[in-house]
Amino acid sequence: MSVVVIGLNHRTVPLSLLERVTIDGARLPKALHDVMSQVHVSEAVVLSTCNRTEVYVVAEKFHPAYADLRTFFSELAFVPPEDLADHLYVHDADSAAGHLFRVASGIDSAVVGEAEILGQVRVAWERAQEEGTAGSQLNLLFRHALEVGKRARTETGIGRHVASVSSAAVAMAAERLGSLDGRSILVVGAGEMGEGMVRALASNGVTDIRIANRTWEKAAEVAERLGGRAIRLADLDASLGEVDLLLTGTGASSMIIEYSDLARVMANRNGREILVVDVAVPRDVDPSAGEIPGVTILDMDDLRSFAEAGQAERRREVVLVQEMVDSELERFVSVSTAREVAPLVSLLHERAEEIRKAELERFASKLGDLDERQLDAIDALTHGIVAKLLHRPTVGLKDAAGTPKGERLAEALRDLFEL
Repeated sequence: MSVVVIGLNHRTVPLSLLERVTIDGARLPKALHDVMSQVHVSEAVVLSTCNRTEVYVVAEKFHPAYADLRTFFSELAFVPPEDLADHLYVHDADSAAGHLFRVASGIDSAVVGEAEILGQVRVAWERAQEEGTAGSQLNLLFRHALEVGKRARTETGIGRHVASVSSAAVAMAAERLGSLDGRSILVVGAGEMGEGMVRALASNGVTDIRIANRTWEKAAEVAERLGGRAIRLADLDASLGEVDLLLTGTGASSMIIEYSDLARVMANRNGREILVVDVAVPRDVDPSAGEIPGVTILDMDDLRSFAEAGQAERRREVVLVQEMVDSELERFVSVSTAREVAPLVSLLHERAEEIRKAELERFASKLGDLDERQLDAIDALTHGIVAKLLHRPTVGLKDAAGTPKGERLAEALRDLFEL
């Protein structure tokens, strides 16, 4: 059995397809159990963010597990499995671990170094633990990945002066508008993304911030804590008629603002333009509304292009993080392979010790004339002989762990010693 990750991300598919496989928090438990229902899967964690949807599993057989998970993704996206084949990426064993380490460290994100992904990895793992789908192998992997992510941000400059997705959205809006000074801004969503955008706006000196959210209490709490004015969703049209910028990043599974909503609003704005920055996946605003005169819509595709333009200065830090990932991967492989063979090695030594003691007991009557010092010497001698005999098989098994040779050696030991 080995760890396999299969997924889609911002590099492999267009936004229109990525948003169709996004799994929100409410649907995550069902998704986890759907994955676990596959015959060749024994553990599972699902990571779904605005940049990616990935499934980490412990697969008993690689090819059948891949086929099952490809079907899982095709059912999410409502497209034939063969149409997804060219978009899916697959990593297994050490490569799967290295991929997760890069994700957790932020160097695989659209906004390189963003810190939000580390929390998202943690939440994905915790949800899998709550649902009982993460076992010993994935627990070991994700625990190590979080350590890598923390090291990357504390020991390198990868996160220095780097925007999160939410603050990058605000920076992109500021660049497009020229300045946020004196602007009136509406933020839809008071979750992690929405709160991040409000915080970024406040730090840029914006004073007219309106916050709308499905839950009024949450909008009011964020407004009171960070500055701003909470509005009810029922008053959305009125605010859209007044603001210069709409920022949206909810976790809704369907569009919140339709074409007709913006068409109605624009008819009453007397020609005043509005900029919409929608960084939700799936999108909150109907993308066709960008065809309405006076409406400009920027989405995650635009944010990725904006972020890429500022990545050159962080290339040195990316190299440093990648070196750290490589080092941590080597350490992880060493630890995980040792854990894999440890039970078998322990059983082998226990069996040998049982035989040694049985033989000493069998010859006890013939050793009756020996004093305690002599008996101790015989005990030490036989113990040393067994240890030396088992040393080479033990080292060979540990060195070959995680490889086909290691599996053959392990199976041979089980058969030969009836372990």
